[in-house]
Amino acid sequence: MNDPLLNDKHLQLKEMVKEFAEKEIRPLAAELDEHSVFSTELTKKMFEMGLLRINLPEEYGGMGMDTLSYIVAVEEIARVDSSQAATVAAHNSLGIAPIFYYGTESQKRKFLPMLTTGEKLWAFGLTEPNAGSDSNNTETTANLQDGRWIINGQKIYITNISSPMSGGITVQAITANPGNGRKELSVILVDRNTPGYSVETIRSKMMWRAADTGRVYFDNVEVPEENLLGERGQGARIMLATLDGGRLSIAAIGLGLAQGAFEMAMEYASKRIQFGKPIRSFQVNSFKLADMATKIELARNLLYKACWLKDQGLPFAKEAAMAKLYTSEIAREIANDALQIYGAHGLMKENPIERFYRDQRILEIGEGTSEILRLVIARKLGIR
Repeated sequence: MNDPLLNDKHLQLKEMVKEFAEKEIRPLAAELDEHSVFSTELTKKMFEMGLLRINLPEEYGGMGMDTLSYIVAVEEIARVDSSQAATVAAHNSLGIAPIFYYGTESQKRKFLPMLTTGEKLWAFGLTEPNAGSDSNNTETTANLQDGRWIINGQKIYITNISSPMSGGITVQAITANPGNGRKELSVILVDRNTPGYSVETIRSKMMWRAADTGRVYFDNVEVPEENLLGERGQGARIMLATLDGGRLSIAAIGLGLAQGAFEMAMEYASKRIQFGKPIRSFQVNSFKLADMATKIELARNLLYKACWLKDQGLPFAKEAAMAKLYTSEIAREIANDALQIYGAHGLMKENPIERFYRDQRILEIGEGTSEILRLVIARKLGIR
């Protein structure tokens, strides 16, 4: 039965993306994962479909769709491959969104065209070696001298940063340090072609092996003063607000991964014969599958509600945190139970459930660990 929050346009998009994922992504997913290859070709095809500019207004080169359309698209891609879903999610939620929401008109006209045509991807620079959950522990600095920001420091575990398609990054940096234990944090747009900007691809990852993940280094990188995004000193607010929207897309990856793992488990349990019966006929497995379906239904309802709130212009940060927390945890549970149904066969790389089992592990860490999300939710409930 279709979800009551999905209209005909949502359903048409869902079917289109599902068909694309099955025909274009699934045949390549295992090989790209095995060799840790970021596919420029697949990324450009996703650009052509509009998936990397899906809810940006048409006047800036986007598709003008709503949040729920975007989430449905990410969900369908993750149902087949989380690496490609991560590329889409990071570019839309963390790359384009802060420029659109906080950029000046001239910044939008300068940066958004190249981010909507398939020319370039954009990254989000918050995490550092000593700044993760404690994002205020940023050490990267940006000093204003003669109308230019001089940036020094580094960012780590950044998606869409090191491939040839990377166009640059939105960076949180210290723009003043009063010395009273507080830092002035601001956000600055940095083009990849700026002298002193260098990147390093992170390889040998456990998960999202076909997504582009890397480090970026700033060695006296100079950008114009007008590259400041939003108001000076509002960096933490901008970055954390961006993460609220980003959590919806990570939740969509968790939901899609859970759906894909469930479907694989159902198919395998129907074909695998033990003691003369398909193994799904045994109560222990039928109950596993029933629990999986229930968790997916609950996760989808929670996530779609959060998207609806955002599209209505209503507060959604609490629901986004809840959705990301819940979907990431049920993705782990469902991937684990699906692999258990596969038994030893699920431990082999020729079975996609092995990749799904690895890919789910990032979801409880990236864009807010489960521990931090519980803190966010508690604060939204008025608990200090």
